[in-house]
Amino acid sequence: MAKQWFESDKFWATYGPAIFNPDILKSTPVQVDKILEWTAPEPGAHVLDLGCGVGRHSLELARRGYRVTGVDRTRLFLAEARKTAKAEKLRVEIVRSDMREFVRPDTFHVAINLFTTFGYFADPADDRRVLEHVYTSLRPKGRVVLDTMCKEVLARIFQPKDWRRLADGSILLEERQVLDGWSRVRLNWTLVKDGQVHEHFFEHRLYAGSELAGLFASVGFKDVQVFGGFDSSPFDHQAKRLIVVATKPG
Repeated sequence: MAKQWFESDKFWATYGPAIFNPDILKSTPVQVDKILEWTAPEPGAHVLDLGCGVGRHSLELARRGYRVTGVDRTRLFLAEARKTAKAEKLRVEIVRSDMREFVRPDTFHVAINLFTTFGYFADPADDRRVLEHVYTSLRPKGRVVLDTMCKEVLARIFQPKDWRRLADGSILLEERQVLDGWSRVRLNWTLVKDGQVHEHFFEHRLYAGSELAGLFASVGFKDVQVFGGFDSSPFDHQAKRLIVVATKPG
């Protein structure tokens, strides 16, 4: 079978510096502050960071004394997370796994899935499978926080194409195409760096706030709340993100 876009290590190696840029890294402590406010874990609670990437949230949570398991499928990012954890003497379990497969029943007090790492898969049944596994992996009364881009926000700010200069001086050109009645978005990224041109495409499934909240409820989550950003703002016409906070009954 042909690889899906997110299975390409070359993609992540090429665009990793653009994805995890200095501004994104700088926002991590504030985001963790809010996650802890929403989920209220006990000191030393066990947190699952699903789709952890380079481990920015995993590492910050470990710095604050939480027991953390970071899960991702990209070797390059996991190696970076391990390197940082070792340098800072942080205890973080790093696991290489596809989020459609990872499940540890009744293990975690909190689960997080952040920075639009949800919706990669061509089959929407796989998204449901991820949430079912998160539900199973949480302890009773455990909470989950999911942060993603969504239909409402993207429709408001949509631009078919634009470009930006990155911190290292390279140039990233982005082209966007809405597919299947706003069910998915296709992005073509072209990176011009050191005289070379790199081009990749990828796709995301897009959810409306009500659709994603409904999916959480259908899996079994209760007290499903929807926010428009990490400032707990309402999910309305000014929303910047789609953030769902939900609880496993217990």
